[in-house]
Amino acid sequence: MKVLRNLIAIGLVFLVVFSSGCSIKSTSGNVPSSSNLTVKMLDVGQGDAFLIKTSQQVILLDTGDIDARDLLVNKLKAEGITKIDKLIITHPHADHLGGAMGVLMNFDVKSVYDNGQITTTSTYRKYIKKVTDSKIPYKQLLAGEHLDFGDGIKFIVYSPTKRMIDMEEDLNNNSIVGKLKYGDFSILFTGDSESAIEKELLNKYKDELKSTILKSPHHGSKTSSNNAYLKAISPECVLISVGTGNDYKHPHETTLNKYKKLNFKIYRTDFDGTVTITSDGHGYNVVKEKAQ
Repeated sequence: MKVLRNLIAIGLVFLVVFSSGCSIKSTSGNVPSSSNLTVKMLDVGQGDAFLIKTSQQVILLDTGDIDARDLLVNKLKAEGITKIDKLIITHPHADHLGGAMGVLMNFDVKSVYDNGQITTTSTYRKYIKKVTDSKIPYKQLLAGEHLDFGDGIKFIVYSPTKRMIDMEEDLNNNSIVGKLKYGDFSILFTGDSESAIEKELLNKYKDELKSTILKSPHHGSKTSSNNAYLKAISPECVLISVGTGNDYKHPHETTLNKYKKLNFKIYRTDFDGTVTITSDGHGYNVVKEKAQ
């Protein structure tokens, strides 16, 4: 009997240790009740859209592309969302900004943040006009700023700088790069930033970049994910938001090989559908919409 009790105890310890890491479930349910943070990489095709929920706030980071606008709105409504406390646009390319009008027209958006980059596209002009006409509080997010998401969850901005925006550099490289931090758990969001910016961030923030999870820069493009940068972040998991059979062939094989060589667990929307991460600030759980 004593041996049996010992075996049961060992089994329970193993179960706790395993479930606190990057575990996989085949459905989007079973969210731990102790988790104050839920992050969903929404499956919206070739674009980024991340839904972040705390007990106090709802945050949407990017909005997918124009052709996925209705899909995004429907997914948010299916989540029971009526209000969005913070809408954050990492940069004004269509695959990140494209769904913003759908969000602004269908939900009570309390505040809007972007990198301050002005473009002449119709998508951008309609978005900024809607924000202005609706008198929604707006703020440019630059390196060094922090946002409070509630429950002790913060978003720390590393890039871009005012100089980068003033110089009107490449839109991808001017993406908002920031870390969502909750206790011992963190996710580094990278927009479409590329290798040149990764090197700058490595020089400025090397000791701050380490994160539990990495949002793959630029949908897993070979123009991003510098080896030294990846090693400084040293994530356990990497999230790739990407459309099935996309014209860019994202994610690129060279980038996937880097991730595999570094033993990162890879989640991608084209294979896994919407990916849900929950955390209590210590451990975390990953749930895939699609079973493989």
